[in-house]
Amino acid sequence: MQTHLPALGTALLCALLALPARAESLRCSGGISDVGDSRLAVLYRCGEPLLKDSYCAPVFYQGSVQPVPEPYASWAVPCLVIDEWVYDRGPGSLMATVRFRSGVVQSIRFGRGPQ
Repeated sequence: MQTHLPALGTALLCALLALPARAESLRCSGGISDVGDSRLAVLYRCGEPLLKDSYCAPVFYQGSVQPVPEPYASWAVPCLVIDEWVYDRGPGSLMATVRFRSGVVQSIRFGRGPQ
């Protein structure tokens, strides 16, 4: 039975390493915002952002890296609206960029500012 312990330990370690990494969270005075939160929840917890941007991301063919070309992209396939909010978290803290897709937090990045 002892001969199986190293193999079991190795298998357990590999399983733990295969787990997905935890997404970033944004700590605000009203609580913590995380991936999957709505715009309203982030606004409630973190207040108004320093900057807001909204743009229309291209839509791609299913299973392809080729974007749907104009004029089809305009009238046949709606664009994907992406919102980005930038929060200045104060001195000594990195700025946070919260990206929303379809009104839901898709990602939270930390850095010097908008990228």
